[in-house]
Amino acid sequence: MRRLAVWLLALVALPVVAAGAFFFLPHRLDEVAVLKTTGPELVARGEYIAQAADCAACHSMPGGKPYAGGLPFTLAFGTIYSPNITPDKETGIGDWSDAEFVRAMRHGVGKHGEDLYPAFPYTAYTLMSDQDILAVKAYLASLPPVKSQAPANQLSFPYNQRFLMRAWKLLFMPDGRMQPDPSHPPDWNRGAYLVEALGHCGECHTPRNRLFALDEDRKFAGAEAAGWKAYNITSDKQTGIGGWTDKELADYLSTGHAEGRGSASGSMAEVVDYSLRHLTAEDIKAMVAYLRTIPPQTSDLAAAINPHPPAAKTPSAYAPPADESGKDTVGLRVFQSACASCHGWNGEGLQHSHAALTGSQSVNDPAGTNALKVILHGTRLETREGEVFMPGFATGYDDVEIAAVTNYVLGHFGGKQASVTPADVAAARR
Repeated sequence: MRRLAVWLLALVALPVVAAGAFFFLPHRLDEVAVLKTTGPELVARGEYIAQAADCAACHSMPGGKPYAGGLPFTLAFGTIYSPNITPDKETGIGDWSDAEFVRAMRHGVGKHGEDLYPAFPYTAYTLMSDQDILAVKAYLASLPPVKSQAPANQLSFPYNQRFLMRAWKLLFMPDGRMQPDPSHPPDWNRGAYLVEALGHCGECHTPRNRLFALDEDRKFAGAEAAGWKAYNITSDKQTGIGGWTDKELADYLSTGHAEGRGSASGSMAEVVDYSLRHLTAEDIKAMVAYLRTIPPQTSDLAAAINPHPPAAKTPSAYAPPADESGKDTVGLRVFQSACASCHGWNGEGLQHSHAALTGSQSVNDPAGTNALKVILHGTRLETREGEVFMPGFATGYDDVEIAAVTNYVLGHFGGKQASVTPADVAAARR
């Protein structure tokens, strides 16, 4: 999101002739398809599509009413707030027509013709079918209306000039709906639709170019989003998921944890919580089938996972290795007092399997980006056994201690020479 500043600056520099009179043309409303189903069946389908599209994650405040909006997206040049999409007629979408809703999802245009910012992933949703978009609308219309006006966006000039988005859309909006590829079986095509359109996985896992559009040459090679690293999900065997089994991938997508691969946290934990854990086993299998065929890309976001990290030699989950027990380093001390009782000295997890660290990308990333964020702010995930969570330690330890324990975890469980500094911790706190 922070790179949105670079993108908007470039838009300002675009010559007006590049977009011509399109800057000032009103947005037309397309005709929409006639729904094939109605009533409870349509609402149930819409609920499932909304879950697959991860709508609640961005349109719900923690502790607030679902879909009532107000979630802030803080950028370098201001703040964008997600809108209320409950059927309240004054502050939500209760008086939106079908055509207006489809236009927003497909073209990134609001009810009154205003261009929407691509924090709303309409570049992916434009691939959706009319039937699925209108099913989502039917589901949202079935919810209790919530009167909640999202705060006005606080963007400095020229970033608050929405018409500039029209030039960007001319350059980067996909053309047309997603069509089945007859050279692949049905489950692959279903997986493509789930990954590319509904799940909009590329929004986090694909790097951006200078105009903040997805870099198609580095598709799914991993990127940083909202301060978290979204790792490489191509079929590369060293830095991607090429070495994962189908079961590991399916387990990770559906539960947020895979044996020997670690657990989801941060933004990915939210995706599992709000979206992926609600999908059918067939749809998860279809996503795996599609992900398997993504061409491999190497990634510089994290080093390859060490198949034999130091923790693998630890004889006991309950006691530190003999060659470390006599040390009095800061990182070792903090891990011993705050972490070992849940994660274990061998990284296999004592309280719950989700506490396992071995094989996790986070502890194999020398930069320690995600590990540091989790240590500071904690993480939570809803599972079949109930909520699993790790508390944050931002208030319990100072920057020196947090940096030290992060480096210790990366060295002990990933075999990585990390160099997280107190300055890095201070920046992550902000």
